[in-house]
Amino acid sequence: MIKKETEAIIFDLGGVIINVDYQLSHKAFMELGIPNFDEMYSKLQQTDLFDRFETGDISSFHFINRLLDHLPQGTSGNKVVHAWDAMVLDFPADRLEWLLEMKKRYRIFLLSNTNTLHMEVVRRSLEKTVGHQRLEDYFERIYLSYEMGLRKPTPEIFRRVCKEQGLNPSTTVFIDDSPQHVEGAASIGLQAIHLKPGKTVQSLFS
Repeated sequence: MIKKETEAIIFDLGGVIINVDYQLSHKAFMELGIPNFDEMYSKLQQTDLFDRFETGDISSFHFINRLLDHLPQGTSGNKVVHAWDAMVLDFPADRLEWLLEMKKRYRIFLLSNTNTLHMEVVRRSLEKTVGHQRLEDYFERIYLSYEMGLRKPTPEIFRRVCKEQGLNPSTTVFIDDSPQHVEGAASIGLQAIHLKPGKTVQSLFS
């Protein structure tokens, strides 16, 4: 339940604003030749390779080549990208319209653990729904882990957003579908809400 005194909301992207399905990438990598991809990357945990990619420490070229090391010789980089991007799905049009209404009532922000490859797909998906790629239209500011050099759930990433925007954690809501990120946000005093499977972000406000 959103408290009456709430002034600002920080939204996660994947699984909250845009639909995602991690299993699609797990299946795609399994078909390419990595049967344990879910142990390398999931909603709850991931290896250092993915951390480094999501904090901008390595390029997409380096990331793709490190994954190719786990795959049969002759596998193309394009197939790796296709498998990696498979998890990113669509923006429901009604959710985007709802965000514009929320922007009139609250200061709203986006904070996402993401990477250059996925953001290309995100913007193309947005264009399919509304005819443009301007994700920035829906938020006062968007914060992306690979641009910040930090990723959730480290408390520092939440502190930075609050400091830059002059947000009071006690009157700021953070919504994410990953429980470890919710815990990180709560550790600095944000009103942290876990969006559970099967629920939509709109339902939290109804």
